[in-house]
This record gives sequence, C-alpha cells and structure tokens, in this order.
Amino acid sequence: MNYTTLDVANDNGLLTIALNRPDVFNACNEDLTTELQDALKSATTDESVRCVILTGKGKAFCSGQDLKDAPTGGGKRSLRDSLERRYNPIIRLMRDMPKPVIAGINGVAAGAGLSLALAADIRIMSSAARLVEAFIGIALVPDSGATYFYPRMLGYAKAFEFATLNKPIASDEALRLGLVNMVVSPDAFQSALASFGRQYADGPTQSYGFVKLMLQRGMTATLDDMLNMETEYQQRAGESADYTEGVAAFIEKRAPVFRGK
Repeated sequence: MNYTTLDVANDNGLLTIALNRPDVFNACNEDLTTELQDALKSATTDESVRCVILTGKGKAFCSGQDLKDAPTGGGKRSLRDSLERRYNPIIRLMRDMPKPVIAGINGVAAGAGLSLALAADIRIMSSAARLVEAFIGIALVPDSGATYFYPRMLGYAKAFEFATLNKPIASDEALRLGLVNMVVSPDAFQSALASFGRQYADGPTQSYGFVKLMLQRGMTATLDDMLNMETEYQQRAGESADYTEGVAAFIEKRAPVFRGK
C-alpha cells in the first residue's frame, strides 16, 4: 500500500513507521488511522519484520486527534465510532503484535498520540519532548487505552492527577515516573533509537513475542496460571532454532546469530 500519511521503511528487519503529517504535528485524521492500522497489520504478518519503531516526522510524535478533521457528510463526529473503528484496533494491534514495538517520542505526545506511545513495549524519548494528557482540556476523558496504561504505570493517585490537571510531563519527570525507558538528547535521538531498535531486530524475535504475551497476562493472572504458562512457553522457546543457535554460540564463545524463529 502506498501511504500518504506515513513514512514506512524496512531496514533488514527493523521496520520504522513514521507518522507523516508534520504540518499539523502528526495529528490523527481518518487517513492516518486507516493507514496505521494497515501498516501494523502488515508488520504483524510480515516474517521479515522483527521489530517495529513508531515515531513521528518533524517536531512532534503525535498531537492526538485532528480536531479539524470533519466527519464525512459534515455531521457531528461519533466519538464511539472513532474509538471502535479507528483507535481501539490500533492499540490492540500494537499490544497483540508478537514482536517488540518501540515508540520513538521525538516530540510532543498528546491525547490519543500519548496513548499510542504508551501502547508500545519500549519508549525512548527526546529530552526536548513532553507528554500531555490533553483530553480533559476539551472536557473529554482519556481513551485509546490511556485509562489502562496510566494506573499501571503511575499508580492510581498520580494517574488521577495526570488525567485531570492536564499538566504536561517533561522528559526527566517521565523517566522518573517510569513512563519512558530512556531519555536522549535531540542530537543523539535518531541514532540512539535506531541502535536500540537494531538490538531487538537482531534478537530472538519469537522469544520476545512470548515474553510480551506472558508479561501482559501476568498483570491479571494468578501465580499458578503464570507457572503453567511459563512451562508451556519455555517448552516452545526450547524447540526454536534460535535456542539451538544460542546454546551453540555460548559453547563456542561467540555472539549468536538469531533468525527470529
């Protein structure tokens, strides 16, 4: 598919999806959310893709919904329709993808744009960027998974504060609160993001997918459930070609060359 709102490139298994509406801070219109769903579906099924980076072009990561994007026919937008048809499928695709997803927060991430970043497995943030809840500023509630991610990452009290006061969070505070994994200076951001992504793209992709699934399940499952799940998925991982390669590399005192299978 030829995209008009995304810049997509596959560098030897490292797929970068860059939101490409820089003139409106990569705000989400109908075309962008449709194309992003397509790109994520393709990345899920494409065996050549072993890690996905989601980032933005220009000064912003994503400023959320484009409030100037008029609904078809000129009527009032159905927020239920926007979530059920456009945003929720994107969040589910990111969380269900059996491959690492890295959010490269190059600039402001606000509203649903922040939810996109939080749905990733790893977040690398430019020191010049900031996180903005934004919804309450127009009398809406957090959506696109925000009310799932906020309390798990921040705890209830901080989550309530962030969701109701609409106070931006700078990069150093985001790192302290555990909202992001790494903060990098703007000059080093792109190279650090690519280097981090390459580490995952060259790793044991199938095992990463198992870990992703298990950790998500572990947030609500019992200990017995997780012990049983670990047994099942450890057996699956042990039957992979990457496990055979990893053991051989260890014995031979060399770096493993994983194939993601």
